[in-house]
Formats: sequence, C-alpha cells, structure tokens
Amino acid sequence: MFIGHFALGFAAKSAAPQVSLGTLFLAAQFIDLLWPTFLFMGLERVRIEPGATAVVPLVFEHYPYTHSLLAVLGWAVLIGGLHFLLMRERRAALVLGLLVLSHWVLDLLVHKPDLQILPWSDTVVGLRLWSSLTLTLALEVPLFVLGVWLYARGTRASDAGGRWGLVGLVLFLFVVYAGNVLGSPPPSVEAIAWVGQLQWLLVLLGYWVDRHRRLRG
Repeated sequence: MFIGHFALGFAAKSAAPQVSLGTLFLAAQFIDLLWPTFLFMGLERVRIEPGATAVVPLVFEHYPYTHSLLAVLGWAVLIGGLHFLLMRERRAALVLGLLVLSHWVLDLLVHKPDLQILPWSDTVVGLRLWSSLTLTLALEVPLFVLGVWLYARGTRASDAGGRWGLVGLVLFLFVVYAGNVLGSPPPSVEAIAWVGQLQWLLVLLGYWVDRHRRLRG
C-alpha cells in the first residue's frame, strides 16, 4: 500500500480543514517514515525476494516497533497528543491519530500474515491482497482518486502554484507508485532505506501545495 495512505491524507482535509496537507501526509504515512530509519539502525529487518507477492518483492521479517498494532496505537496517541498540546485542536488531534492508525488497517488488507498484534507476540495477521495485482490496483487507485477529489473539492488554488502544484504532486505520486508496482526489485535493503527516507519530500510537497490553496467557502 502506497498511494492508498496518501489518499486518506488528502481525504482527511475534509475532516480537519485547518490542518495542512503536509501534516495529514505525515500522520497517514508516519510508520513508513519511521521504518527506513529503523532499518538503518538494525532494529527491524526486511528481505528482498522477487515473487514474494504479486505486487511487492519483499519479505517483512521483523518490524514490531513500527508495524505491530500495539506500536501503531502508541504512535497514534503520540502524534495526536502532540498536536493537541501544540494547537489545542481536539478534533484535528483525533483525525491525526486516526490517520496514523489507518496505516495499519490498510496494510492489514494487503500484507501477507506478517503484521504482529503485539511486538513480543508471534500472532500475525494479513489478508493477502498483494497476492493479486489486479485486486490491489482495484482497491488503491480508486481510493486515491477519491481522496484527491475530496481534497480538490474542499480547497481552491490561490495561485498557479496551488493549481499546478497539486497536479504535479498527484502525477508524481502515481509515477512513484507505478515504479514500485511495475519496476524491478530494489538492489539492496540499504537502497530501500535510503529511498524510504525520500518520502519526507512528499510531506514537504504537501505543505507547499497546501500553502498555495485556500478552503472553499
């Protein structure tokens, strides 16, 4: 799951209009923003295995600190709580916390049973949607289109940057997604970690685009 997470970030602008798109992206993708650093530190492990699934050539061997349900609940409370402490916006804090949690729910749909419930437990879950490229695209692409539509409906461009910046962001996300789904397997785990760090640029682009758009009404 990739653009599906960003889809919920786009869509959440309707529920928390005062929150920047960049912050919504950060929350929706938070555990995947942490994961590359945990790979570098050796705290979590992934193995490259072409054909592991029809969509992703990876075997997620050990990632309890970012992707177990209990850990994700903790990260959700952290992100929502920090926003509330800084901004005193209860609704927005709740939306951000739910976005963090939504990442695990979407991953649950697509992953093989490799998502732990508790970091120390051997109980794993996953509904295997990645076993079919067709089903994966049928879920993720319409979800992304809906999310972008909701964001575009609730905001309007205040200048050319807001208009074409949004178009560019959407196209860029699609290109990255196509590369992930249709491209060759990554050359190394280190390459995965470095490319994963580049997702922070998408968060920054979210802030930039949102700064050039205004809420409708």
